[in-house]
Amino acid sequence: MSRALPKYNKRRVVMIGGASAVVLSAAVIAGSALAGEAHDNAQNATTKAAANTVNCPAVAPSLPAVPASAKAEVDRNLALLNTQIAEANKRLVDTVGQGGPNFIQNAILGPLKDKRVATVNRIATAIGRTAARPQGLDALAPCTLNGAGGAAAGGAGTGATAPSAPATAQAGGAASGTGAATAAGTITCPDVASQLPAVPASAKAEVDRNLALLNTQIAEANKRLVDTVGQGGPNFVQNAILGPLKDKRVSTIDRIAISIGRTAAKPTGLDTLAACTLNK
Repeated sequence: MSRALPKYNKRRVVMIGGASAVVLSAAVIAGSALAGEAHDNAQNATTKAAANTVNCPAVAPSLPAVPASAKAEVDRNLALLNTQIAEANKRLVDTVGQGGPNFIQNAILGPLKDKRVATVNRIATAIGRTAARPQGLDALAPCTLNGAGGAAAGGAGTGATAPSAPATAQAGGAASGTGAATAAGTITCPDVASQLPAVPASAKAEVDRNLALLNTQIAEANKRLVDTVGQGGPNFVQNAILGPLKDKRVSTIDRIAISIGRTAAKPTGLDTLAACTLNK
């Protein structure tokens, strides 16, 4: 004949059972957390793998002997070429899965080519001030995409590298493509550096700063194009992006002319380089 457990034994059984439940619940929570973390890590790894990287021709090996007077400016622009590639690689990762089949070309490779053309031209101009200007460097501007990331990052792709065709889009309204950057197109501005006279040594630092600012202004305007696709009416791009960009460029170009004019003849007519257009 069985006997009832003493009261203190019942309490012990209940406490032991409760402790077991707590331990089991903690194990389930920990397992779920680990599983979620592993899933997130796998997703991050997949995203990075899908993006791949931009591959651009090296410019430095194609340069002639660089005059001492041009070395600092050439080195700065060679470093800028590397920065541009790094920014494009970051954008590849940040935009994996966005846009249609032309997204990478229109939003990343196309704008990168435009930046490289301007930078390579500045290198050629710097050398050409005191030596023979190198020719054909702009052939090094187009870049391609390494591996098969084009299909993963930009939609359906057919090959490992993207073609170097100009960006095509409709500005400020309904897009002709499927991605935001395809609809936005890109901004093209006249090159200022190649139109400058010889820059006095005393003005060089200020001129270089403002030339770099012109590039920054274009990059910001291109980003705004992408961020505002579909907004406003037919005049939105002109009024909200191209117009303000022109005003900024007028001020920046004027500072360049004033800087040169302090110790040499002030260049005139540079303000005609302020207006930019939209690639369609």
